[in-house]
Amino acid sequence: MIPFKPVTQRDAARLRRYYANCDYELCEYSLGTKLMWRAKLKPQWAEIAGCLVIRNEDDGQWVFDYPVAGPDGDEDAALCAIERECLSNGVAPRITVVPESKAARLLSRYPYVRVSNIRTWRDYLYDPLDLQMFSGRRYSGQRNHIKKFRAGWPDAVFRPLTRADFPAIEQFMQDFEAEFPKGDNEKAVKELGYARRMLKLVDKPWFVSGGYFDGEKLIALALAEKCGGTLIIHVEKALYSYTGVYPALVQAFANAFGDGCRLINREDDAADRGLRTSKSQYGPIKLAPKYCFEPQNELLRHVQAIPELKTARLTLSAFTEDDIPAYNELVLDENRNRWWGYDDVGGLKGPVTLRSFYDVAQRDFEKRLAVNFAVRLDGKFIGEAVLYNFDCRGSAELGCRVSPAFAGYGYGTEAFAAVAEWGLYDVHLSRVLAKCFKENHASYKMLSSCMRRSGEDETFFYFEKLV
Repeated sequence: MIPFKPVTQRDAARLRRYYANCDYELCEYSLGTKLMWRAKLKPQWAEIAGCLVIRNEDDGQWVFDYPVAGPDGDEDAALCAIERECLSNGVAPRITVVPESKAARLLSRYPYVRVSNIRTWRDYLYDPLDLQMFSGRRYSGQRNHIKKFRAGWPDAVFRPLTRADFPAIEQFMQDFEAEFPKGDNEKAVKELGYARRMLKLVDKPWFVSGGYFDGEKLIALALAEKCGGTLIIHVEKALYSYTGVYPALVQAFANAFGDGCRLINREDDAADRGLRTSKSQYGPIKLAPKYCFEPQNELLRHVQAIPELKTARLTLSAFTEDDIPAYNELVLDENRNRWWGYDDVGGLKGPVTLRSFYDVAQRDFEKRLAVNFAVRLDGKFIGEAVLYNFDCRGSAELGCRVSPAFAGYGYGTEAFAAVAEWGLYDVHLSRVLAKCFKENHASYKMLSSCMRRSGEDETFFYFEKLV
């Protein structure tokens, strides 16, 4: 299990080690987004293979950001860890907000995958020079608004914000809320609360911030974070009663903090009509896509029902309720199953009933997590072969066990080979894996007869069979 920890302000310096040089260009790959939206997304973090791995919550399901590699980070190893974490919890991995630069890598990684790219969440990316200069016909509206602002408030000045400005920031938020036109919009009100908490961090070294002052009164402000070559603006607010202050703020902020950046990211519009209109009018050079990858295993695509397989002596087919007594006897044979490598009883996480193991097998297939075959000799149940641990990358693991009375006759080898062939040529796997304890000489002999040994560790020998 990955040792995830909730993202807190105490973790800021650690996360910034990764985000400071991250060139994914999306707002989600920033400390500010994790802190600002943590009440909603409940982000957790871990470091794996030199990469930052973030797990968020979306509609009650865990979803993962694409790993952010440090100087010696191994993205493939981090992705493998994510996949194992999901497999151990019986769910398929979901990797969301994938930047365009990493999409091809995941497309080649997963043979079967659903990909979405929703317009609502695309970030608005701008050329810093465009926002600094507002030159050309397309920016005539912004220039006119700025002229009105400067004519109405000629003494207004823009400057960086510091800890000394906390009272002015608090008063600004009160003034802003008094003018706020979306007070009946629950989503907008929550965002305002998140922004208020973020503005308490203006003095932190991870962020840059600045505001327009009319005398001592703060009338507009923004807070941003530099990630790689992108300046990501997390908070951008201005008093509506000051005509033209918004484009003045955008220009002044870009001039103050945009130098040295390739892009300015003003984040998504969350399907808000007003935000979409406004952000589009500032001339983004790109709406950055955020891909959601939902890998699927081969069972979902190719197996509607458990088939019947035949060998020279055996028939392999789906379990029936008539198999329950013999199946329970097989599963509960501790001496036999000390080499099985899985605690069937412990895996139930509850008391054992007559139908416990049968029901688990049924549910696993319904969810397309595994296929349990009953091994039959002349119609009699003598064992089980199970194809499981589908990694969504073309591989699955195979295990087989036979009742003690039928051991030593080659039935296990025969059943194992049949399911392996079915997995490779009918389920369209590219690789079938297996392992055995080093002390289990019978299993080692059986696996060696039909697979290629691929490695070992202190506990197991590992085998594989390829197409």
